[in-house]
Amino acid sequence: MGGEYAPDLMRPQPPDAAPGDVRPLGPEEFKRWYGGWAPLDPTTIADFMTGFDRPWWIIGGWSLEAFTGIHRDHEDMDISILSSDAEAFRLFLGERWTGWNVDNSWFRPFDHRFTDVRPDSQVWVRRDAQSPWVLDVPFTPDTAGRWTNKRNPDHTEDLDEVTWVAADGLRYQRPEVTLMFKAAQVREKDRHDAHVPLPRLDEGARSWLRQAVARIDPHHEWAHLR
Repeated sequence: MGGEYAPDLMRPQPPDAAPGDVRPLGPEEFKRWYGGWAPLDPTTIADFMTGFDRPWWIIGGWSLEAFTGIHRDHEDMDISILSSDAEAFRLFLGERWTGWNVDNSWFRPFDHRFTDVRPDSQVWVRRDAQSPWVLDVPFTPDTAGRWTNKRNPDHTEDLDEVTWVAADGLRYQRPEVTLMFKAAQVREKDRHDAHVPLPRLDEGARSWLRQAVARIDPHHEWAHLR
């Protein structure tokens, strides 16, 4: 078809977020719509990230397993980067991988057409449309290069204060930070994740968790953790 068009008008815009009562998709339904996972793990993530010269660190379940040394099942692999490094990560993926921006209830290609992403959204990565997802990259908002708590934007820290380097040489999110993000404990795996590392936190970590949760929900039981 010939003719001119207005790019800004033709560019697809993300829809409004899904209503709160929409149920999550089950594993098989999810796979039907979006495809399956063959995630990286701590033995393969370093090779994948070779050449990315910005800070990155492992979060989620793998960060808790690194701390406790106790195995848990993993559905995916989560790392985080500062949101200000999102464009650097897009360029790092290049033509080798395809990234999709995941924000509320919608997916959109994270490529040269759609470079704007919200600082608290995330990117899923796979080789191509026929390949499984290998990596989930939630962005961490940052303030002048400092880690910023997406649950409480007034709370900022140096990245070294909220991460640690394990014996495998990889940088992980500190367990108390991971637990703060799991404080709602809506899912059974979140409740299990809280049960295992909580007793193993030292007093400094327990104090950090107590104060961080209290800023978000002063009535939460962890706001009074002892």
